[in-house]
Amino acid sequence: MLIEVLRASCSTPCFAWPALFVRNSAACTRSPDSERDLAARTSDSSISTLRPDCTPAQEGETSLKLFLAIVSLLLLQSRVSSGALQPKKKLEFFRELLSNAEKSLNDMFVRTYGLMYVKNAELFEHFFHELRRYYSNGSSAVNLDDMLTDFWTELLERMFRLVNVQYEFSDSYMECVSRHMEQLKPFGDVPRKLRLQLTRSFIAVRTFTRGLTLMPEVVGKVSTVSASPSCVRAAMKMLYCPYCTGQVALKPCKNYCLNVMRGCLANQADLDTEWNNFLDAMLGLAERLEGPFNFESVMDPIDVKISDAIMNMQENSIQVSQKVFQGCGQPKPNMAFRTRRSPKDSGFPGRFRPYSPDARPTTAAGTSLDRLLTDVKKKLKHAKKFWSTLPDTVCVGERTAVGDECWNGTAKSRYESVVIGNGLANQVSNPDVEVDITKPDVVIRRQIAVLKEMTSRLKAAYTGNDISFVNEDAGSGEESGSGCDSPPCDSDGDIYFSTPAPAKPRVIKIQSDKLPSSGTRLAPFSLTLAVTALLLALLTPHTR
Repeated sequence: MLIEVLRASCSTPCFAWPALFVRNSAACTRSPDSERDLAARTSDSSISTLRPDCTPAQEGETSLKLFLAIVSLLLLQSRVSSGALQPKKKLEFFRELLSNAEKSLNDMFVRTYGLMYVKNAELFEHFFHELRRYYSNGSSAVNLDDMLTDFWTELLERMFRLVNVQYEFSDSYMECVSRHMEQLKPFGDVPRKLRLQLTRSFIAVRTFTRGLTLMPEVVGKVSTVSASPSCVRAAMKMLYCPYCTGQVALKPCKNYCLNVMRGCLANQADLDTEWNNFLDAMLGLAERLEGPFNFESVMDPIDVKISDAIMNMQENSIQVSQKVFQGCGQPKPNMAFRTRRSPKDSGFPGRFRPYSPDARPTTAAGTSLDRLLTDVKKKLKHAKKFWSTLPDTVCVGERTAVGDECWNGTAKSRYESVVIGNGLANQVSNPDVEVDITKPDVVIRRQIAVLKEMTSRLKAAYTGNDISFVNEDAGSGEESGSGCDSPPCDSDGDIYFSTPAPAKPRVIKIQSDKLPSSGTRLAPFSLTLAVTALLLALLTPHTR
């Protein structure tokens, strides 16, 4: 198969194997004299005249990746997986913030409330456990609104019993107390504000980290797309046909290289629009995480906020109890109640030191959220227009030449053809690569759909809403999250929520199965050998 590719690519059948693909590279190295001999023999030589020890290595010995996989790795190595864009590092950072917040609350409440907290510590442990579950799995595992409602309801019931130890309360009576919680507002406005802050910040963080994880996933999928036979022929012609005339140091013309690479990477270039939309949405959400949705500023003082709510209940316990007795009836006296009891067993003692926002805990990730986001934003901006500029990345600098001193596909001369645009639709007029514009690559089209879906999630998170896909098989989705359509949220006067939530998107279920590219492919051995030779020649300077 490789011989047919080379015969179709070059006007003469001679071919010099790169040193990487031979068993004995030293035996195949030609001096300038042998190069002139080779040029003189081009009229009657053939591939079969190559020396036996210059045959290609077996597929098992090469163990080489395809051309597009290695080119796409440029993104993984230099733009996505480097430094601040490592998703695992971000996940660890936010988990550490949760752990720090739980430890801070435990330490503070032990000092402030003593035995009363220790006896009820499991309520707060469960609270943080559910927050971690929501962070890891989202609304499919935990309904955040319901969880917060249950937490405050349970806290009210426990505190109500503590401040009214002289009475005996049945389960039905406590259910009545819970039903009046909205009217009573025993914890002041803390539950509403905390629910809003937690929901916004958790949705933003979860969606943002999912976006970071998606980037290398998309590149990984795209890197599985094989080069078409016409791409391989055009690339081999561009790089190795000069060998047939002994011009081993002749570089391809830059515009010639651009046309070949834009033809080879036509489908990949079509990713650019949705890729850039996705990055813009990521940058927008990053700004929210620096401002009103700042996860760190919500979690750091959460112990103070919950304790403020407890203090509010303690200070207003008489008024709250009277309202409950009016609505639910007078409870029965507790016959076991002792008029003399230890001060440690009565209510919640004292207040604690005021919270200092300058005393932020140190995380295992070793950085603050502000610094982390600044670094991430730089990386995201750098990754924009990656796919459409891949041909320019390959055909740059010393890899190509301009003017008359370059290989134009037929001779050492200026390349006269017009440089065509990026993308599949523009390849109808590509003079160097035959591209079937009616058959877009299935894998790449699927990744375009994945990016569209993620962009919708990011835009929803930008407004404080979460998109939960309840019925993926039917391709439908529904929003949940901030509750910012309710009057209490409107009364917040938050200018960031003056924009209405986006329309509910219709989401296509993305299967994880790998589908083959729609184009015809070469046999695995010949394709690996040919396209890796192409990559090696492009990414290493020619010697003169």
